[in-house]
Amino acid sequence: MKFVVKKEILLESLTNTSKAISTRNLIPILTGIKFDLKEDGLYMYASDTDVSIRTYIPKDKLTSLDEVGSIVIGGKYIVEIVRKLPDVDITLEVIDGYKLIVSTDNTEFNLNGINPNEFPNLDLDETKEPIMIKVGVFREIINQTAFAISQSETRPLLTGINFKFSANTLEVLATDSYRLARKVVEIDHNLENDANMVIPGKNLLELIKMLDDENENIEMHLFSNKVLFKYKNTVFLTRLLSGTYPASSNVIPNEFNIEFECAFADLFNMIDRASLLTSDREKNTIKLSLSKKELMISSNSPEIGKVEEKMAIDYDKEISISFSSKFMLDAIKSFNRDKITICMNNDSSPIIIKNSDDSSLIQLVLPIKTS
Repeated sequence: MKFVVKKEILLESLTNTSKAISTRNLIPILTGIKFDLKEDGLYMYASDTDVSIRTYIPKDKLTSLDEVGSIVIGGKYIVEIVRKLPDVDITLEVIDGYKLIVSTDNTEFNLNGINPNEFPNLDLDETKEPIMIKVGVFREIINQTAFAISQSETRPLLTGINFKFSANTLEVLATDSYRLARKVVEIDHNLENDANMVIPGKNLLELIKMLDDENENIEMHLFSNKVLFKYKNTVFLTRLLSGTYPASSNVIPNEFNIEFECAFADLFNMIDRASLLTSDREKNTIKLSLSKKELMISSNSPEIGKVEEKMAIDYDKEISISFSSKFMLDAIKSFNRDKITICMNNDSSPIIIKNSDDSSLIQLVLPIKTS
């Protein structure tokens, strides 16, 4: 194997491929990246059995393609070497069986490789009719829901994001059982059969880091136990989480006793300032009080101190409810709107955040009982 390529072209593909390498994997071959140089260009593969990635650099983007072949190289070493080389053409050549020479005019690295035949055969086959979603829409879906996934492995299913396809509608849910994010979008694809799957949230967060063109499409290829995403010259395969995801229909109320609108920035900043006097030990608890056309946000920590923030509001009902400032800030931040609507029934029922001009996104935060 021998080829020459510009540093920035190689580094971009290497960086994306390396996202599938696990530093904790006990199987040596899976700590590497497989280089497979063919007549049409360079393919690179990596997998940690949870995620598999293939990137492709077509022949016309290589400076030269001299000899086809393949090798597996330790992932973290090749990425860091290429990252720290100057912005020039880089030559990669396999010699003496499984040794890789990485060189420029003034620098040469000699790396020990592994027999590429030991690398697992990754099933990256595609379906005939993938679902196409604009990158900008897909990124927004993940950004508006992923923060609500559980960080605890005690309930593995809640570390994922639920994708439900029905006809030409996609409903996306994420919850850690204390809050819930729901996003609904229309897709330009009429599915014959409904699909319901839970994709690991951390994998989707890694995927969107690889998407750089908001107007490009990303393809979703759906299978029973995995989903394959294709974007430009990159293929990203992730396993699915098994189990039945909690239904949201019986959690989100349809009617509310209290419903008021306020400026996004004003409410966010009030909660943000009040959260300064909260602690993780006390669940970052703050209180929202409505009374006599006044909204008050307050927090009172015996160890730290207390704060009160007030704002006039054109609403004349009363309630006092406590919640996690962190959860509420995450929920509010997901709206790209000037105004948001807060909906409640009583101090023990869920708080719903939405926007009157956009029904596609709903955030739910459970209240915290205080003595």
